[in-house]
Amino acid sequence: MQPAQGDVLTLSQTLDKLLGRDAVRVELIPEKKGLFLKHVEYQVTSQRFKISVYRRYNDFDVFHEVLLQRFSYRVVPALPPKRMLKGVLTSVSERDFIEGRRRALGRFINLVARHPFFSEDELVKTFLAFSGSDVQAKLRDTYKKTGDEFMTNRIATLAKEYLPADIQAQFSTSRELIRNIHNSFQKLRDRAEKMAERSKENATDLLMFGRELSTLGSDASPLPSLASSQSTWGTLRRSLKSLSVEFAVLSDKAAQQGRREEDDVVEKLNLFLDLLQSYRDLCERHEKGVLHEHQRALHKYGVMKRQMMSATVQPKEQASVEQLESRIVQQENAIQTMELRNYFSLLCLHQETQLIFVYLPITSHILGAFVNSQVQGHREMGAVWNELEPKLGCLFGGNNRLEPST
Repeated sequence: MQPAQGDVLTLSQTLDKLLGRDAVRVELIPEKKGLFLKHVEYQVTSQRFKISVYRRYNDFDVFHEVLLQRFSYRVVPALPPKRMLKGVLTSVSERDFIEGRRRALGRFINLVARHPFFSEDELVKTFLAFSGSDVQAKLRDTYKKTGDEFMTNRIATLAKEYLPADIQAQFSTSRELIRNIHNSFQKLRDRAEKMAERSKENATDLLMFGRELSTLGSDASPLPSLASSQSTWGTLRRSLKSLSVEFAVLSDKAAQQGRREEDDVVEKLNLFLDLLQSYRDLCERHEKGVLHEHQRALHKYGVMKRQMMSATVQPKEQASVEQLESRIVQQENAIQTMELRNYFSLLCLHQETQLIFVYLPITSHILGAFVNSQVQGHREMGAVWNELEPKLGCLFGGNNRLEPST
């Protein structure tokens, strides 16, 4: 009897359901200094398990390693690098690098904790909730007990029966579409990063502008005799010093705007980009891994068959012929297993492709966050500028009164 395809092939998920599975917070805790070195530790708090655990980068690394072994046919996000690359010219400070790594680890664990096939797995539960002394040993022991997904999934050996006849064509079309989406989102992220950086630069410029006004106002040098007795510079100069306070407020608002753009917009873009990149990595694993190994096994099997044909034509020792027959049987079993794994890999790839499309509505979340950050930022900055305008009119009275805005 042909199994029902829809139940297996269709990923019955929505973005809201995925985001609601868990929300994991990764926070940096103060550095601990050992006898010869210092290391960074993170507090990982799962909303689902309602517990906080402490993890180091190496714990994330082992978790990623066993997760990739268990779910090699699914999208497993990459980890950020442990250290800055030596010998590479970069303007990123160690402090900025550590913060960037913290953000990337947070994106990684949230994508994993919300994945429909990972979230209920014992590995994820162990990483997020185990509070024992050696989480790395616990993770490795957990993987040894379960093995990879092909060994535990009830439909793994039946995958071929579920797959549509045009699965390869569907895969090629979807892969090209997702590649184009990935490229577009990279450009969006790059522009968003530049806008956030400009907001931070604007904050610095406003603060320095206010300080220079204060420096002018603090200059108590007497006016030279050649200055007209009617000169208002003395009065203006005294007024300038107080303006640095307003410009400091403006600077703070611009800095807040930059942080909002970074936290609410850039981070969401990076989250989706991490997922898209992990999908591209999965496609490469499928082609260079299972598919390539299957082809190699078939080639080896062909060589063995030719050797067997040669042995039947030319007199050989009975023991060597039997040994060759045994090896051929073993190779046939290996090929059969690889074929089953190849079809299961395609089935998983089909499901993971759907996962990417389930995540696509995050575009509206990103746009909403972008618009809200701009509205809030301009409203707050506008309020300060509006308060500053009448003050300038009062300070610089007479002929120096500000022209009304049009």
